Amino acid sequence: MKYVVIVGDGMADMPLAELGGKTPLQQARTPNMDKLAREGLPGRVRTVPEGIPPGSDVANLSILGYDPSRYYSGRAPLEAASIGIELEADDVAYRCNLVTLKFNRDKTRAIMEITAAAISLRKRPGN
Repeated sequence: MKYVVIVGDGMADMPLAELGGKTPLQQARTPNMDKLAREGLPGRVRTVPEGIPPGSDVANLSILGYDPSRYYSGRAPLEAASIGIELEADDVAYRCNLVTLKFNRDKTRAIMEITAAAISLRKRPGN
């Protein structure tokens, strides 16, 4: 049997007036997802265990078969691994968001762009 797992991470949104009170997903043409839902066996699963703050990092660990309550130690180690940084047991990884702000004439600010970076700091003997 073959499986296709669609993770709707980030698909939730708020209804917009310009879309007649619909969300972007409700307004979108989704023929491939519609076909999969029609011909497949759709279902839902809890991917974030009780007591763990919800997030895509936790949910994706769970989807891949890892128990987040045992293996989740934060988003930074996951992002470090995704770019090929191998962490040792005594390493610490930090994650931060880098943002570009637009300063408006009326003194308000708007986030124009968000990127993320995983940074590894390695503890070494003598340092």
